[in-house]
Amino acid sequence: MASAIISYLIGRRNKNMRNYFADAVTGLEFVLFFILLLQIILKGGHIDMEIPQVCGFGLHFTLDGFRALYGTIAAFMWFMSTLFSEEYLTHYRNRNRYYLFLLLTLGATEGVFLSADFYTTFIFFEIMSFTSYVWVVHEEKKEALRAAGTYLAVAVIGGLVMLMGIFLLYSLTGTLRFEDLSGLSGNLANGRDLSSVVAKKRLWAAGICMLFGFGAKAGAFPLHIWLPKAHPVAPAPASALLSGILTKAGMFGILILTGHIFLGDSVWGSLILILGVCTMALGALLALFSIDLKRTLACSSVSQIGFILVGVGMSGLLSGENALAVRGSLLHMVNHSFIKLVLFMAAGVVYMNIHKLDLNEIRGFGRKKPLLHSIFLMGALGIGGVPLWNGYVSKTLIHESIVEYMELVKEGAISSIFSAGTMKGIEWIFLISGGLTVAYMTKLYVALFLEKNSDEKVQEEYDSLKDNYMNKVSGAALTTCATLLPLMGFLPAHVMEPVADLGQGILRPEGEIPQMAWFSIENLKGAATSLIIGALIYLFIVRLWLMKTEDKGKPKIYVNRWYRYLDLENLIYRPVLLKALPFVFGVICRVLDSFVDGIVVLLRKTVYKDSKLPHELEEGTPFTHMLGCFVNSLQRLGNAIIWRKEPKNIDYEHKYALIHEEWSEERTIIGRSLSFGLLLFCVGLIITVIYVLFRMK
Repeated sequence: MASAIISYLIGRRNKNMRNYFADAVTGLEFVLFFILLLQIILKGGHIDMEIPQVCGFGLHFTLDGFRALYGTIAAFMWFMSTLFSEEYLTHYRNRNRYYLFLLLTLGATEGVFLSADFYTTFIFFEIMSFTSYVWVVHEEKKEALRAAGTYLAVAVIGGLVMLMGIFLLYSLTGTLRFEDLSGLSGNLANGRDLSSVVAKKRLWAAGICMLFGFGAKAGAFPLHIWLPKAHPVAPAPASALLSGILTKAGMFGILILTGHIFLGDSVWGSLILILGVCTMALGALLALFSIDLKRTLACSSVSQIGFILVGVGMSGLLSGENALAVRGSLLHMVNHSFIKLVLFMAAGVVYMNIHKLDLNEIRGFGRKKPLLHSIFLMGALGIGGVPLWNGYVSKTLIHESIVEYMELVKEGAISSIFSAGTMKGIEWIFLISGGLTVAYMTKLYVALFLEKNSDEKVQEEYDSLKDNYMNKVSGAALTTCATLLPLMGFLPAHVMEPVADLGQGILRPEGEIPQMAWFSIENLKGAATSLIIGALIYLFIVRLWLMKTEDKGKPKIYVNRWYRYLDLENLIYRPVLLKALPFVFGVICRVLDSFVDGIVVLLRKTVYKDSKLPHELEEGTPFTHMLGCFVNSLQRLGNAIIWRKEPKNIDYEHKYALIHEEWSEERTIIGRSLSFGLLLFCVGLIITVIYVLFRMK
């Protein structure tokens, strides 16, 4: 965060030096975190740090297995995105601002992952929200401004609700430290007195508020609305970080709530599971219907967050036998971060060359580009859960946790909130969502790399870019990231299992960790089911319904058949927040205003009724009025007796009122002059005293 200011100052003088400096800073951040990761791996334990007296609470940080792992992943992703940003932003304005907020957001994100209490988490969470807002609004176009407004509204509302939850939690417990709150829900559940019941309700109120805030950032349903809007308008390197890391900052809070406060609470696990199923299925459907490259990937992120939430929910339901669910959730977080880094940067390569994202316009761009082809394919195979790629490993673990839960329910080994039949339905939603993932990634892959553009001249232009569509630095960054995906999937026992061992502590796994036969028939069956469903959806829905022939003799075009009125933002959120609530509260305020005015009028007519006067004085004072009336009566008497021939008509009441006004003005002038003189006298006296004191020394 300190380097962000330095970067900005350097950029005011030398743009190239700023780029090199940002690359060096993010590279150094990655190296330092990697060293800390190795220290945690080799020595174990954890490292604590405190910055006291910040707003009275102080900032508390800790470094353990999960935090070292995700801090390193975040630093690596920032390093790769910064390397790619140099070429991607070549023709952009406001690059200095972009790098400033890129580094500020890196510091805030690492602060979230290293936090040891909810107060520290909240501080850095809000910084992260406001600094990343600048990414979304970077282009300053109409679409960017609207999307950024949505992003900021969700972030601010989510942050305020989260803060209310933090207040409730602190009033209940007197602490916000994660370790001190571990098992809090279970401890309250064991108490049977009235105070424990009340405390349990207050704890749930706090938990729901914080879940709202963290879920908004994670992109969980129904607060996912910012993701499909923000990603298409943000620069591609920023989109990769928004999807791959910032959503995981929201997931970090949900993991803390589940693994510490609501540890082993099956009701909480059920809530997370339901949210996960809705998010998983809806995100996949939105991605299938989308015909915008980056929007499809954004909706895919919503779906993959749903997969992670399903795993987290299963870890709460399985309680003492939740090792599979815990490890699956953690690994899918890691996998999704790397996969979306690859896919969004690949999408960035497309956009920085042709500045288009519509599938019908970018169709055929990837032909004759083997490097981009292989990079995108690695991401598509990874997110599709294809065996021998990393996504297969984490999805298999989550799927097996669902199967394990159904078996335990059938055996009566656990008291179930969900019946075996309900869980079977959830399993099928899981598999179908995986199939939808395969279908929409196949749709993107075929459009980019297999099909030809309907315009032959455009296709020739795309083919001419085969050796000049990205520089060596960008190519190296994308290739490095893409290589990780099959490496993690080919060697799950040597790569994925150690990663799970390192980071699983955040969810407090219980029970023995089973030895997984990763490529057994049983495990391959789930992946095969999703792949077959995906193939069928692609052949019979995408090719037959989501494409149409516009002109005879020309290839079909992709169409978006998702009804616009189903957009939650336009259907519910904007009408409610911008129209309904202002109208309702406006009416309430008018009623209250009229009510108060009515009370005031009533009091004026009754208790505080004005006393009756013969007439209100238009000018002067009661004394001038009485004196003037007396002299006027003498004048009338004189006119009747003495001045009958030449009567006098002087209004002494008015005359004395004017005299009074003149005297009042003169007294005011004299008073002000005297005050000014006294003020000058005091100033002179003070100067004299200071001079005397100085001379005495």
